[in-house]
Amino acid sequence: MHTPPPAWVADGARHVWLPYAQMKTAAPPLPVVRTRGSRIELADGRSLVDGVASWWTACHGYNHPDIAQAVREQLDAMPHVMFGGLTHEPAARLAQRLCALLGPGFDRVFYTDSGSVAVEVAMKMAVQFWLNRGERLRSRFLAFRGGYHGDTFGTMAVCDPEDGMHSLFRGLLTAHVIAPLPRDDASAAELDALLGRHAHELAGILVEPLVQGAGGMLMHPPEVLARLRALADRHGLLLIYDEIFTGFGRTGTMFAFEQADARPDIVTLSKALTGGTLPLAATVASQRVFDGFWSDDPGHALMHGPTFMGNALACAAANASLDLFEREPRLRQVAALSGALEAGLAPCRELPWVRDVRVLGAIAAIELAGPFDRDALRARLVDAGVWVRPFGNIVYLTPAFTIGQDDLDFLIAAVVGVLQGMQAPAG
Repeated sequence: MHTPPPAWVADGARHVWLPYAQMKTAAPPLPVVRTRGSRIELADGRSLVDGVASWWTACHGYNHPDIAQAVREQLDAMPHVMFGGLTHEPAARLAQRLCALLGPGFDRVFYTDSGSVAVEVAMKMAVQFWLNRGERLRSRFLAFRGGYHGDTFGTMAVCDPEDGMHSLFRGLLTAHVIAPLPRDDASAAELDALLGRHAHELAGILVEPLVQGAGGMLMHPPEVLARLRALADRHGLLLIYDEIFTGFGRTGTMFAFEQADARPDIVTLSKALTGGTLPLAATVASQRVFDGFWSDDPGHALMHGPTFMGNALACAAANASLDLFEREPRLRQVAALSGALEAGLAPCRELPWVRDVRVLGAIAAIELAGPFDRDALRARLVDAGVWVRPFGNIVYLTPAFTIGQDDLDFLIAAVVGVLQGMQAPAG
């Protein structure tokens, strides 16, 4: 028997509104009291191996001492100061480092505090880039089936309109051009023809490179990005990569687009940027895009500025996280994780209720034939000692790059065991 939850759980439950949850029927959240490495400790004393790194953010594991020390030192010096008319070293140094990591052509960093807003800013940049040139019709985007870019009204409009979670708001959202990804020459030709009809009203193309994350962990080869780059150039469009999920090593390279000879005009970053410690996001633009705003006309300025933009604590955490990528073998760890996930999850391929198992870098997705009770499945995974949060018909693993071998073996064995113990869906 588990010990009763502390009083604060029930007291808070009367007031907290949970994400992505039907509050009337959702299982109560598990009360967490501390984290360490790849472990989540619950109030009742149970310890769970975290298989998803808190929505892919905790790439170095929880409570990394170097990041914690950097945040403590920054807290003593200056936790925050407004970024309008002021600046500070952590933000300046981080911008310089991000541009160097992204490579030639990326020159300007605009800070925000969430992935959704980073994508909103990218879209705003792209639209105003054309407005500043006098092209007022370019207000829509080409985005893709299976895509997910955030939960704000702007980003909801470029998610998959049919299979995404935001279909309820369809009539309230801007109608963008949504198409299948150009996975082969035939679909590329179809997309080329579509762009021929719509390019005059489009500001840009928006895509998650290599993996469409929350849309179902849908993976595509680097050649898709090369096709999109060629199409963007042919039709005079800006190309935006949403690397909120894929950035900072998750796919096996520091950024997913490095696996293709196809650099974007704008890239968005968040999630693992601070190693899972504090909210921070960045929209990074090429010099070409920035030059579209460089003017004596005040109306050509990018009019956006979140209150906590460039937060000093978050920037200090991000700098410490980048230090770890420089000092420690994170990409080698991702490569080892990829092999372990591929081998360890192989038995799931034989299950009749599993449609597919796919692995890229430190990402594994087990696609179930469904339908299944996700809450019941999650509860069985918790009982097996792991924190894995299925969505749709996907059981996914995105562990910390630093997960220990024992915890990794335990995680994989628990997931395989739970899935093997499932019953096939009726009919």
